[in-house]
Formats: sequence, C-alpha cells, structure tokens
Amino acid sequence: MNILPVLLPTDLLIFVLVLAALALAVRARRHAPSREAWRRVGERPTAMAAAVVLLAFAAVGFLDSLHYREQLPPGQGEPAAAKPLYSSEVLSALDALLAPLRLQTEKTYSAPFARQLFQRETVERPGGGQARIHPRLVHGARHLQDGDSLLADVAWRLAWTPLAALAASGLRLLALAAAVARARRCHLDAAARLVLAGRTTLAWRSALAVVFIAVLLSAAGVALATHYHVLGTDKVGQDVLYLSLKSVRTGLVIGTLTTLIMLPFAVALGIAAGYLGGWVDDAVQYLYTVLNAIPSVLLIAASVLMMQVMIDTHQQWFDTAAQRADARLLALCAILGITSWTGLCRLLRGETLKLRELDYVQAARAFGASGAAILRRHILPNVMHIVLITVVLDFSVLVLAEAVLSYVGIGVDPTTISFGTMINMARAELAREPVVWWSLAAAFVFMLALVLSANLLADAVRDAFDPRRVSRA
Repeated sequence: MNILPVLLPTDLLIFVLVLAALALAVRARRHAPSREAWRRVGERPTAMAAAVVLLAFAAVGFLDSLHYREQLPPGQGEPAAAKPLYSSEVLSALDALLAPLRLQTEKTYSAPFARQLFQRETVERPGGGQARIHPRLVHGARHLQDGDSLLADVAWRLAWTPLAALAASGLRLLALAAAVARARRCHLDAAARLVLAGRTTLAWRSALAVVFIAVLLSAAGVALATHYHVLGTDKVGQDVLYLSLKSVRTGLVIGTLTTLIMLPFAVALGIAAGYLGGWVDDAVQYLYTVLNAIPSVLLIAASVLMMQVMIDTHQQWFDTAAQRADARLLALCAILGITSWTGLCRLLRGETLKLRELDYVQAARAFGASGAAILRRHILPNVMHIVLITVVLDFSVLVLAEAVLSYVGIGVDPTTISFGTMINMARAELAREPVVWWSLAAAFVFMLALVLSANLLADAVRDAFDPRRVSRA
C-alpha cells in the first residue's frame, strides 16, 4: 500500500538529536580526555547493562518516530487516475511492526493470557433463558478449544526462544571477540574467553547478559503476542503490551527535548551570573528565586491550560489529530524546560564563582582576554561535567514528571499514549473487586526499567566526569 511520509515536529527534533549524539560520539572518540572518561563509564558492569537497556528503549522510540499515512482505496466509480487520498490516521513504523497487537482489540478488559473477558455479560442460552457468563475473547487464545491446556500451549510456543536468544548472543559474542582479537592481536578463541571471563577493558560480559535477556523477552513476545494478550487489555480492549511500547516514545521525548530546551537558559544565565556578578548576578538570582517560589505544578498547569486553549481555538493549524497531539506534547516539553532550569543554573553559578578566582582565569584576564573569550575557553569547558551529570539525572525526573502530570490531567493530550495516561485510566479500576491491576503493573515495570537504567548510567557518568572524584581515584 502506498504511504505518505509525515514529519511531526517532535520527529524532526528526535532525528536532529540522534545526529547530534552521533557527532558527539565521534568527537569524544577523537578527544583523549573524553575518551578516557567514557572508558571509565564502560568499565562498570551496571553502566554497560543500563546502556544496553537504554539503547533498546531508544530503538523503540526511533521506530515510533517514523510516521506515515496510508493511502485510501479509490471509491466506487472513482477513476483510477484521480488524486490519491490518504487516511487521517497517522501511523508509525512501530505500529506496522505491532499491527497484530494494534488491530486485535477486544470488547473491554481481559486479564493476561486470558481466554475470556474479565467482566460477566448476560447472554441468551440456546435452549432459552439467560445466563451471566464470561464471553470468549475475539482474538486472545482463539486458537484454543475449551479442553485445551493453556500452560502446555504457552510452553510449546516458548520452546524455541532460548535457542534464538543464544544464537543472537553468540553472534554478538563473535563480533565482540573479533574486535578484542584485533585490538589485542590474539586469537579469536582467546578473545572470546576474555570477554566471557570479564577481563576486557569494557564490561562486555554484563552487556552480553542483558542482550541475552532482551532477545529472550523479545522472542517470547513474538511467539506469544500474536496468539494471546500477554499483558491483558484495557477498558476499551486495546492490548496493554502495545500501549506500553507506544508509551516509550512519549517518555523519551519528554526526557530529552525538555532537557535540550532547559540547557540554554541554565548554562547562559548560570555562568553569566557567576562570572559577571553585580547587577547581572542579582537579576538572575531574583529570577530563579521567584520561579522557585511558585508551586511548580500550579505554574505548569496554568501554562498547559493556556496552550491547550490556543490549540483548541486554532484547529485549522493541524491536518490530523496526531499533529494536534504532537503540538501539545511539544508545548509541554517547552513549558517543563522553561520552568526546570533553575536548579542547574544555581549549580553553574556557584561553580563559576569558584572558577573565576583561579589562576588561569586571572592570567587570561591580565593578558587582556575578553569576557566572552574567557567564558567560552575557560569557564564553559570546566563546568560541562556538571551539565552532563545534571542532564542524565534530570532525564529520569522528567519521565516521572510526565506520568504525574498526566495522572492529574495536565500532561499530554488524552489521545497520546503515555505511561501517565495508562496510569490515569487504570486508577479508577483499583477500587473494584477483583482489581484490574495489569495496566498499572505494565506501566510501572516499563517505567522502572527506563528510569532505573537512566539512574544507573547517571551514577557512572557522575563518577567518571566529576574532576574531584577522578583526582581522588
């Protein structure tokens, strides 16, 4: 089927961010101090494991950023040469890969691996009368007869998944062993033993273990998700596994784009206040003190509601509902960025106050260097470790912030799938008996994996890039 590529604003920003990350990786490889710092990060097994998990989440988010619209079939009696029409529904490459999960919707709730709906319904009996039963699902476990064993079917379908995980891990081990053998000029089998024994410079063994687990879970999902609702369905019958994977992009967008919006304010105002002092320092301090005095949720709520009113009154700006939801997501990122720069600004101001009194800064000033040159060549490079550490730490905070804001109704658009909207939809079902727990549990597990991985990597980055920790080591 012909498609029309769609480039949403957040898609463009994600692509720019990926290119910038690749450029920074190339620069770090050529810059000896940066290469040494990242080597220290890679020496920690927890950091390598967390990096693999984050790369997996990034791959899911990138696939979900390749958007398109499908061409509609020509209407009855319409000439074939007419201008093609495209659906108003915006899909992504991830939607295409997860088409069975997206399209196989049920009537309402169903538990993980269930054959029947979670709720009873009144049905007519063949011989007359009515009965309250749990109807069979339309898609989930439809291949099973009433007497078939679900456990035996699941075990049979999972039988090949360990072999797939071992094969993928073996290929990865072979590639790593070839790289180690080339670097150390040894045989391939010796390099493989070094990787498995954990005696390489980087902690490749922990990365391989996480790759094995990730491939095992992915293979299990491929084997089961087309036949069962592995994580159940929500109130409107959508597959919870599909919703969880679609929520990854929203979390990544909130965590990364908000940080990029926040950085220019924090860096520029922080180092300017610390180096220039005087009325500039007073003005910056007054500005972030006032912002900190306003309750953050109240400020964000007011800003989001104002943006929502503007979006609702200018519907002609958007061709599809996805573009309108993406505009609200981008507005939320901007609002969070503008309101969350004060902490990093305060840190950079304090560090700059210390740096401007050091000998090399005083010498540059004595030789007639301009203030802009001193800030660019001496101050900014020596505060970048604080910037990098704060960026990684704030990522997890912002992912959690989206969930909290969506929970209270001032987050992303209701049509945007996110962890916060999943939690918001599940909260009303926690009071029922029996409890509908799987939507909340799925959002919790995915958020835990994302945030925990970001925090573990942040700890390693902090230890590697903080000059005081490095000097003590």
